[in-house]
Amino acid sequence: MTALSVNLNKVATIRNTRELGIPSVLKAASLCLEAGANGITVHPRPDARHIRAQDVYDLSQLLKDRAHVEFNIEGNPFHNLMDFVRVCRPEQATFVPDEQGQSTSDHGWSFPKDFERLRPFVQECLGLGVRVSLFMDAQPSQMHYVRELGAQRVELYTQPYASAYATPEQSSVLEAFKQAAQSASSQGLVLNAGHDLSLINLGLLLKTIPLIEEVSIGHALIGDALEMGYPSAVKAYLACIQAAKPAKK
Repeated sequence: MTALSVNLNKVATIRNTRELGIPSVLKAASLCLEAGANGITVHPRPDARHIRAQDVYDLSQLLKDRAHVEFNIEGNPFHNLMDFVRVCRPEQATFVPDEQGQSTSDHGWSFPKDFERLRPFVQECLGLGVRVSLFMDAQPSQMHYVRELGAQRVELYTQPYASAYATPEQSSVLEAFKQAAQSASSQGLVLNAGHDLSLINLGLLLKTIPLIEEVSIGHALIGDALEMGYPSAVKAYLACIQAAKPAKK
């Protein structure tokens, strides 16, 4: 079944509005994992406007003895990502081409332009025993570059799908994502997906592209958790994932 990794950036965003230490990022991680989440994702940006360096180190300690739990650290390897990877050795590092001060991720890597400059960071991660996933747009022609770099996974940037959901463009956008997924799979890459996924649009994506092995969800899930609590929110997403699973023949 598709794995669920909970992105905790929004928990830290709320906490950072005051100096009281609440809500707790560590408590949120524990509650989500106890409810069945398969992993935790953080995206520590250089300006530390949400996840801070100490959060990353604390989460690394919390998760290191939890079997079958994935710690996924996202970020731009040209900014501060590699500092965390070298210290924490997470299960997965997701390279995202964010600019300094960018409000949220809004595009994937572009090849061949980014190929040579990414190569040493991919190789360093592999040498550290850290799996590499590249944040990519749904462009089939780009996937062979990911394989040639040595990255093992692709995270499809799903905001275009979320924006097209329930509009006349939904079918064509979904088809583009399906083709990108098939291209990635044909290159031996494992598929992740993330950005603006929610209880509303997640099921259709997974039914259309059952190749997706992991989704990273933050904003919508944390928003739902404000209304129903972390355990209920996580269980709702897991139920959505389960419902999208292809029926056995």
